[in-house]
Amino acid sequence: MPSSDNRRPLKSRNHRLAQRAAAWLSRRRCTPNQISLASIGFAAFATLVLVAWRHATGGAQWVLPLLAIVGIQGRLLCNLLDGMVAVEGGRSTPDGELYNDIPDRIADALLLAAAGYAAGTLWSGGIWLGWLAALLAVATAYVRMLGASMGAPMSFIGPMAKPHRMALLSGACLLSVLEPYLWPKGWALLLGLGVVVVGSALTIVRRTRAIHAHCMAAADRPARGEDV
Repeated sequence: MPSSDNRRPLKSRNHRLAQRAAAWLSRRRCTPNQISLASIGFAAFATLVLVAWRHATGGAQWVLPLLAIVGIQGRLLCNLLDGMVAVEGGRSTPDGELYNDIPDRIADALLLAAAGYAAGTLWSGGIWLGWLAALLAVATAYVRMLGASMGAPMSFIGPMAKPHRMALLSGACLLSVLEPYLWPKGWALLLGLGVVVVGSALTIVRRTRAIHAHCMAAADRPARGEDV
């Protein structure tokens, strides 16, 4: 698990229910690594639901998007609790960083690719848009970790960091409930993926610029010291 200095700043960690849930998991001897792996299960559930939604008819068209939201939010809850159990619960492990990061990348790819497949009901290019969103989502994390390896502070700036992507995808699923009655099926997910793609590209640029600025400032400090 990440150290307290490298954790994503989340106000939800201070919520009483989250603290109670983390304490309960610690008492049940659930490890942070197990919770991290469980996030893939929630993401896989939402993925299957979104794939099924593409072919759904009747009442299933509004039930399935709601179930997808459950899977997406379950994934985020696991992401919250694994760090709380590791840091606040004092149960971090030497290999925790692997379990903290790799499941996140798998979950992002599953959810965004599935959203693209579901959006393909409206436009066949939606499938490729989903894969592009998945690629850029992984790239935002890659740039963040690359910066940390170069000595820059861990950057979680957006506008399309992981919580933002999942909030947008959840919102698109919620709007999808109305699609059988208001507009063609797939519009909400298609627009949501478009925003994820543009926002993720901007996030990559912003994080890269921040890393570059940090490295140049670090290189400039010794030079100025020598001049003095």
